[in-house]
Order: sequence, then C-alpha cells, then structure tokens
Amino acid sequence: MDGVKLHGFWLSPFSHRVVWALKLKGIPFDYIEEDLPNKSALLLQYNPVHKKIPVLVHGSRPVCESMVIIEYLEETWPQCPLLPTDPHERAVVRFWVKFIEEKSPNVWIVYRSVGEEQEKAMRESVEMLSNLEEHGPNKGKKFFGGDGINIMDIAFGGVACWIGAIEEVSGRQIFDAAKFPRLNAWKANFKSSPVIAENLPDREKLREHLARLREKRLSSSTHK
Repeated sequence: MDGVKLHGFWLSPFSHRVVWALKLKGIPFDYIEEDLPNKSALLLQYNPVHKKIPVLVHGSRPVCESMVIIEYLEETWPQCPLLPTDPHERAVVRFWVKFIEEKSPNVWIVYRSVGEEQEKAMRESVEMLSNLEEHGPNKGKKFFGGDGINIMDIAFGGVACWIGAIEEVSGRQIFDAAKFPRLNAWKANFKSSPVIAENLPDREKLREHLARLREKRLSSSTHK
C-alpha cells in the first residue's frame, strides 16, 4: 500500500477532522506539521489553489479539503465505515455535513469580530445549533451515526470541540447546555470517545493561541 501523509496544523479543526477519520479507520500515516506563516514548498505544490491545510498525500497523489479527504478515505479504505450503507441515510448525512460546512464559519466570525458583525454571527451560530438540536438525526442515539461515530459527527466535532475556547476568548456564550440538551449529551459522548479524546489540542494552549490571534486581528483592523 502506498504511504499516507497528512499536512496539517495543530490548532486547526479541519486537520483534526482528518486525523480522527484516519485513526478511526486504523490507517497508518505520517503527520507533517505546517508553519502556516511559512508554508512548505510541498504544501504549496500539493494545494496550489487555496494553499491551505489539511492536505492528504496518498502515495504521490494529494487530496485537499477536510470533508473531501474523508470521503476519499471512505472510498479507499472501506473498513470502519463513516457513511451509512443505505442510500437514503447516506443522502441525509451528506445533507447535514453540507449544512454544517455552510453554517459553522459563523462560529469563527464570533471569535474574530466585535460589534454588529459579531452579533450577526452569534445569531446565525445559535440558529445552526437550534436546527441541529431539533432536527439532527441522532434522536435517542449516542452519535449522529447511531452507536458509532460517522462523517457527520466528525464534521460537527470540528466545530463543537472548539466552541468552549472560542467562548472564553470572545467573551460570548454560543452554546447553552440547557437550551441544547441533545447536543450537550452528544458533545459529552463525542469528546469522551477514546480516539477523539486522545487527538484534541491542549485546551489551555488553544485558548492562549486564539487569544493572541484575536488581539492581533482586532488591533490590526483598528489601525487600518
């Protein structure tokens, strides 16, 4: 089998999504930590369009974008499936993954903004969580994938596991456990799953790094 390498960044939820999928499927891989201000020549070669991580390299073939990478892993390594076998269930899961991909950037806008921009992002973030709470497909189950983690859990995990640090740094509460009891139970199950728990960034290191980035960003925008 051709070797697998992952170009990522320790803080990135998108990198972690791919790590979780690789670990869940038991796929051996080499991890290459990128210095994002000084991106490697290989990263720029493998992802010349967006010049972003994560990039998975299977043999000599690069695959970009976290959820595209996970679909590739699913098709290449069918063990420990992350997508249902039933066509309708697969379609439902893909719908929710697309929903999360479209709506979750608002959580990061809360982190990096103030004022009306932040208020708008707060409203849209809470609306996303409300829709997942009310309509998400995990009623009565531990995970969106039922008894096991699937691609939707991985997609939302890349948001949910960072929300606490974002709330601390921004001073805004996005996730109200009392308002979202189903999601709160899901989050506890997801974060306590061994593969996830063992592959999360250090909370204090994450908070400190986000705080520095937020201060730098807001200072830069103030002085423009």
